[in-house]
Amino acid sequence: MKGLVVAIDGPSGVGKSTVGKAVAARLGLPYLDTGAMYRAVGLAVKRKGIALPLEDREAVVAVASHVDVRVTGSAADARTWLNGEDVSREIRTPEISAYASAVSAVPGVRRRLAGMQRSLALEGGGVLEGRDIGTKVVPETPHKFFLTATVEVRARRRFAELSARGAPQTFAQVLSDMEARDHADSTRADSPLLDDGTYARVDTSALSVEEVVDRVLSAVGRGVQPPG
Repeated sequence: MKGLVVAIDGPSGVGKSTVGKAVAARLGLPYLDTGAMYRAVGLAVKRKGIALPLEDREAVVAVASHVDVRVTGSAADARTWLNGEDVSREIRTPEISAYASAVSAVPGVRRRLAGMQRSLALEGGGVLEGRDIGTKVVPETPHKFFLTATVEVRARRRFAELSARGAPQTFAQVLSDMEARDHADSTRADSPLLDDGTYARVDTSALSVEEVVDRVLSAVGRGVQPPG
């Protein structure tokens, strides 16, 4: 690896994106939201008229093989592009979350995106967050963090986030969707979400974002001072 690589994994609603962006900004590193890449592929699959559940996996892989997915910008203003279109907001709906979980279970999709993510990480370092960064994408980095929180806490966070975006759901629906995604992500045959014992585990349930960021930075060994 040419630069420092920090891997942040964990289930949905645990704060990976918020923490990842803050850590990247403090360390002066590129930030890569790998989950956004799966969401973009999920959006592309939906636009092709392929409905859930994804029974025709060959068709899904074909879509993934012919789309251009990019994540650009700084940690403070990361953007996700699908075939040149800024889809940063469109991919953050509950429906696309379900599509992202479904396409991420397709081995052909994972191989393509994981290869792209690994190349970006090895090229110049960065903070990568997702569900298999420390197990599959860059398992050799010593800086691996697995964020956790109770499903109720995570559901409350997601509920508030959706409400703020003007796309509210009932708390019961958010909780049900999150439990379903947890199950799908943890039980898929290819690159499941798991803490394999090589991570530093951080329970974020009762911690502020700043406290989680400080713990990650301290463990990385760079302290909590801004880059300079």
